[in-house]
Amino acid sequence: MPKKLISLLIRLLVVAAIAGAAWYGWLQWQKSKVKPLEERVQIEEVARGTLVQAVTANGTINPVVIVNVGTQVSGTVKKLHADFNHQVDAGQMLLELDPTLFRAAMEQSRGDLGVAEAAFRLALANEKRIRELLAQEYVTRQELDQAIQAREAAAAQKRIAQGRLARDEANLAFSVIRSPVSGIVVSRQVDVGQTVAASFQTPTLFQIAQDLTRMQINTNVAEADIGKIKVDMPVNFTVDAFPGRSFEGSIRQIRLNPIIEQNVVTYNAVVGVNNADLALMPGMTAYVSVVVDTRNDVLLVPSAALRFRPKEAGSGSGGNGAGSAGSGSGATSSERPAKGGKDKGPRVYVVQGEEMKPVSVKTGISDGKMVEIVGGDLKAGDRIAVQNRATGGPGGGAGGSRMRAF
Repeated sequence: MPKKLISLLIRLLVVAAIAGAAWYGWLQWQKSKVKPLEERVQIEEVARGTLVQAVTANGTINPVVIVNVGTQVSGTVKKLHADFNHQVDAGQMLLELDPTLFRAAMEQSRGDLGVAEAAFRLALANEKRIRELLAQEYVTRQELDQAIQAREAAAAQKRIAQGRLARDEANLAFSVIRSPVSGIVVSRQVDVGQTVAASFQTPTLFQIAQDLTRMQINTNVAEADIGKIKVDMPVNFTVDAFPGRSFEGSIRQIRLNPIIEQNVVTYNAVVGVNNADLALMPGMTAYVSVVVDTRNDVLLVPSAALRFRPKEAGSGSGGNGAGSAGSGSGATSSERPAKGGKDKGPRVYVVQGEEMKPVSVKTGISDGKMVEIVGGDLKAGDRIAVQNRATGGPGGGAGGSRMRAF
């Protein structure tokens, strides 16, 4: 073998040995940078406890009975007798319209009635006289028939005049607006001097709440939740006006008419509320919670644990996240999702030392934060991964089981 070839082989072996030593040293340096699992992943302990599932919704507080007071006649507001927050009784005067035109029309109708009555009396006298003359054969039967017709026409005109007078008297009475029910004035929409016109649609002058000690909440419940609630179920709700205070009520009615907005279907669940202290006011927004199920002494895990997926090597963006490319460690075989990146049902990752083991579970009810575990190889005291500390999210892999918040 030529000396030049032997010398070249020796140089190549030396370079390979140096490169191998450098590669081994770099791997050891990278391994020394990997943080412990507890510093890369947030870990929680599985425990037993009580879980309450509730359906939540927002709604508006309204009086059970609210009456819109309008007017049947047009006119100018002359005087107001009620204002906001006034307590009124049934039949109490609320408002007066200018009665000048109504009185003039009534007087004219009275005059027309007087004329009609005089004509009727004359027709009666004429009929009587014709009958007497007919008995003496001074007039014909035809003249009697004409007298009878004149008397009937006069009677009809009298009835027409009486109807017009009754109409004008009613219009005069309608110029005084009275409360149809006893209650509290919650809205006044007119002022003195304003003209109101009663045409095809009666204008609303006042709104009167019949009883503010009994209120109701009109809530919109999603169609996915409406099957869980029933009439007479207890309800808790809060309002922004009284932070920290919880109010109580009950489901009074579930209305069958669907409400469809942007292809989202909801149903109106009416909540009855006792407002004896008058703390709740009409129009307040109520945040309603209806307890639909309660489980005692059940196995609980955070809902974030079901969404957690460890990051694969190369999926990170640097830093010290679990299995990120920047750490140079990659994910262990037990940390990688199944082939194809698809989850097969809900699962959690049980922490065993520095490894995470996927465990399939069967879930029950949820309150949005915690989920009931009803099946699977999981027990109280097991430590499970909840989220990657580097991202603060539940995981970096493809999303797994998604629990809908109630």
